[in-house]
Amino acid sequence: MASLLPYIQLVLSILLIGGILLQRSEAGLGAAFGADGMNATRYARRGFERFLFIGTIITAILFAATAFISLFFRS
Repeated sequence: MASLLPYIQLVLSILLIGGILLQRSEAGLGAAFGADGMNATRYARRGFERFLFIGTIITAILFAATAFISLFFRS
């Protein structure tokens, strides 16, 4: 199991990067300073965008879990 963890983390990190890059970014420089903050709360994800969002969250959780597991297998 300990020899597989780096490969699992590599695959999860590539999936995580891809999931983040595929998501739509509505926030511009104005939103960073609060100019467009009200419209962001009324936005609902639907279809593939919601699937991608939830998949990215699950991938991030799995990546964090494998990182913590790898701490216990190191000697």
